[in-house]
Amino acid sequence: MIRVSHDTFKLAQVFTIARGSRTEAHVLSVTLEREGVTGRGECVPYARYGESLDSVTAQIESLPQGISRAELQETLPAGAARNAVDCALWDWEAKKKGVPVWELAGLDKPVSQTTAYTLSLDEPEKMRAAAAEHAHRPLLKIKLGTPEDMPRLRAVREGAPEAKIIVDANEGWEIETFLDIQAELKKLGVALVEQPLPAAGDEALSDIQRLVPICADESCHTRDGLTDLRGKYDVINIKLDKTGGLTEALRLRDLARAEGFGVMVGCMVGSSLAMAPAMLVAQGADYVDLDGPLLLAEDRDVPLRYKGSVVEPPEPELWG
Repeated sequence: MIRVSHDTFKLAQVFTIARGSRTEAHVLSVTLEREGVTGRGECVPYARYGESLDSVTAQIESLPQGISRAELQETLPAGAARNAVDCALWDWEAKKKGVPVWELAGLDKPVSQTTAYTLSLDEPEKMRAAAAEHAHRPLLKIKLGTPEDMPRLRAVREGAPEAKIIVDANEGWEIETFLDIQAELKKLGVALVEQPLPAAGDEALSDIQRLVPICADESCHTRDGLTDLRGKYDVINIKLDKTGGLTEALRLRDLARAEGFGVMVGCMVGSSLAMAPAMLVAQGADYVDLDGPLLLAEDRDVPLRYKGSVVEPPEPELWG
């Protein structure tokens, strides 16, 4: 039996990106029960990709009850619905066989990872204060994508002079803006720029001089799109809600590495249940951004364990 429910988690504070603000994380939780064994998964429908809570719920509820992981890849397109069910199937199979998911997938035993911590878009003074509060973290990710971004970035650097910084423009810049500010991004010690241009217009990135590495987020979903990213991006951001689950995420990671891309593993704003399978993909990644639970005021009953910015692999009671 496949069941889907809508769960809401309060955020610790307002979270803002160039597209808007939120005070809650809305997720869909999938519970799969077969032969007395239960598997779980979580997804975050994303309006940017034409998804809603209702549309993703309908996709999940349309599935045959006995569907396998292999059949799922052909039945649903990449996206949030397939992600939640795929991860629930992995969890179910692991618990059915009494072995962890990493062993089922032929992976090495996972180890703890250092995650980025995201600072939401705000006025420069508030971003400086937030950066100072989290200056002890080795990697900060800041949300930008507006005409007044450089004062914000300078403020963050002042607040956290030693931290490595990732800038996420969320498709918010034009090519002229990006070229104009590249030198200052490098001067301010930015390690990576995520999705500077709209995905539909990223051809403008082809073969430009790069002063800072560029990462594809909205432009990268599955293996099918990797060819189009050559010459535009140096790194890809793998999110399970984009790949449609752990199955495709692992395949995308391996192919991306083989083709010379760096790998970042990211997340939507969700609970520990969404981060748990992504921890397997994050092993050996160049950048890890699995801070969703750190942004929440509440989490699952058995959450991931964070010590500062270091996150431990999930307990079997949570997933896997």
